[in-house]
Amino acid sequence: MARGKVQMKRIENPVHRQVTFCKRRAGLLKKAKELSILCDADIGVFIFSNHGKLYELATNGTMQGLIEKYLKSTRGAQAEPVMQTQPLDAKDEINMLKQEIEILQKGLRYMFGGGTGTMTLDELLVLEKHLELWIYHIRSTKMDIMFQEINLLRNKEGILTAANKYLQDKMEENNGIANFGPITTNNIECPFAIPNEIFQF
Repeated sequence: MARGKVQMKRIENPVHRQVTFCKRRAGLLKKAKELSILCDADIGVFIFSNHGKLYELATNGTMQGLIEKYLKSTRGAQAEPVMQTQPLDAKDEINMLKQEIEILQKGLRYMFGGGTGTMTLDELLVLEKHLELWIYHIRSTKMDIMFQEINLLRNKEGILTAANKYLQDKMEENNGIANFGPITTNNIECPFAIPNEIFQF
């Protein structure tokens, strides 16, 4: 059954809207990664959900590195005030990374039963974001390994098929020689062999 044309308007049903967002977000990130691999391109993607949740992907390096590369490439008047405030941004970035590391460590202890207490909603949201990114990268790596194994099995199948055909040809050739029986003349069987007495002097 053919799919109908999707109307470009806001989906009113919140459940359908969330499902569509998850599917298309995963598809967009997958296409961005494929484009980066196929064309050796540096790609950075920011996605904010309607609840303000951030999803990001940096194909090569880090998002901060891609932003700095973008600022250097623009070389406009807009880059100067950004560069002036860079030390403050770097300090904020360090503090943010420290907080994320603490949250991740706390989340790991919490999941494996080694932690005490509970996690706040913000901490759980941060942990969920990182888990989704990890799952995405794990699934992508798993698919790459599966494709490599499939290609390896196909190569082995081709080698085994060629070897099997070679052995079948050899067996048919040997069977043809074995079926070449003795010659009979006037119902007298003459073996297909030369007596040794002929060569005696």
